[in-house]
Amino acid sequence: MNEMLDKKCKFGSYHENDVVFLLKDLSGYELEGTTEHREKNIQSGQHYSESLPIEYQPPEHYMQVFWETLEEYKKKVALCTGIVAEQLFCQKGKNTVLVSLARAGTPIGILIKRYILSKYQADLPHYSISIIRDKGIDENAIHHILKKHPDKQIQFIDGWTGKGAISIELTKACKAFKEKYGIVLDDTLAVLADPGQCTSLYGTREDFLIPSACLNSTVSGLVSRTVLNDQLIGPEDFHGAKYYENLVDADVSNEYIDIVSKEFPSIQQEAFQAFERLENDQNGAAFKGMDEVVGMSKEFDIGSTHFIKPGVGETTRVLLRRIPWKILMKDPDSPYVRHILLLAKERNVEVVHYPNMSYTCCGLIKKVSDSQ
Repeated sequence: MNEMLDKKCKFGSYHENDVVFLLKDLSGYELEGTTEHREKNIQSGQHYSESLPIEYQPPEHYMQVFWETLEEYKKKVALCTGIVAEQLFCQKGKNTVLVSLARAGTPIGILIKRYILSKYQADLPHYSISIIRDKGIDENAIHHILKKHPDKQIQFIDGWTGKGAISIELTKACKAFKEKYGIVLDDTLAVLADPGQCTSLYGTREDFLIPSACLNSTVSGLVSRTVLNDQLIGPEDFHGAKYYENLVDADVSNEYIDIVSKEFPSIQQEAFQAFERLENDQNGAAFKGMDEVVGMSKEFDIGSTHFIKPGVGETTRVLLRRIPWKILMKDPDSPYVRHILLLAKERNVEVVHYPNMSYTCCGLIKKVSDSQ
C-alpha cells in the first residue's frame, strides 16, 4: 500500500488530539453543483458521492435557532454521549480505536472520546473515515488503522440512525472485509439516537434534535461530505473530501464540542445508571423504522425508499441538501422541529401533520419529473 497513507497531514478545523481525518484532500477541485442540477443527476443515475452540494454560510436567524437549540439540549446530548460511551468502554475497554463515520459521526466520536478521557483517563485514538451507501467503507482507511493499532478493536460511530441504510451498509462492508482479508470487524454501530431501532449501541431511541444535525460543514470541522469518484480517487487513495476554508468565520465545530463537553461532570452518574439499565434490557436491532418507511412509500406512491428520509437529522439534511417534496410531522409543536419549520417555510415546502409514526418527522424528496 502507498506509504503516503502514513504521512497524514492535518485536515479539518478540529484540534488534532480530538480526531484524525483519513481523507484525501480535494479542496482544489470544483465538485459542487446547484441543488437542482445535482438532484437531477442523482435521480438520473449518478451516485450521490460523485459530487457535492454547495455549502453556504448559514444566515443569522438560522444560527440563532442553532444556538437556542444547543443551549436547550446540550445536557441531553451530553447524557446520550455518556450512555453510549459507558457501553462501549465496558465492552471493549482501553483496547479500542474509535472510528467515526464522516461527517455526522465525527463530532459524536469526539464527544465520546472526550467523555471516556474525562471519566476513565483513557485517551482512545479517534479516526474519521468515509462510508458510502451502495459503495461500502474506505478499506484503505481501515487497513491504515489496523496497521497503526494492530492490537486494538475498532468501534464504529455515527450520529444517529434514520431507516438504517448506513447500519446495513456497515454490516455488508464488514462481511466483505472478512471475506477478502480474513479480518473480523465488529459491525455494531454506536449512535446517540436510534429511532429506527437499527443498533444495540445507542444513547436513546427517542427521535430528538441533535444540534449538530442543524448545520453542515460548519459544525463538522469545515469538512465536506465524502467523495468517491474514479477521476479523483485512485485504488490506493483514501476516499476524498474538501476543506471549506472560506467558511472559517462561520465555524462553530470546536465551540459545539466544548459546550457539550462541559456538561459531562453533571451527567456522569445518570449516564452510568442508564447504561446499567440498558445492559439489562438487551434491546437489539429490529429495524422497525424500515417497516414504517415501506408503508409511507405505498401511501404516498413513492417508488424508492431512498426518497424517504425519516428522523429529525435526516429531515434536516433533505431541507439543506436535496429538493424536498413534503415534510411529514408527528407534532408541529414539538421543540425538536423548530428549525425544520423554519427551513420548510423558507423553501416553500408543504408540512403535513402525520401523527401515526414513531419518528418525530420525515422528509420526502421530490421526483425530478415533478420539479421541472
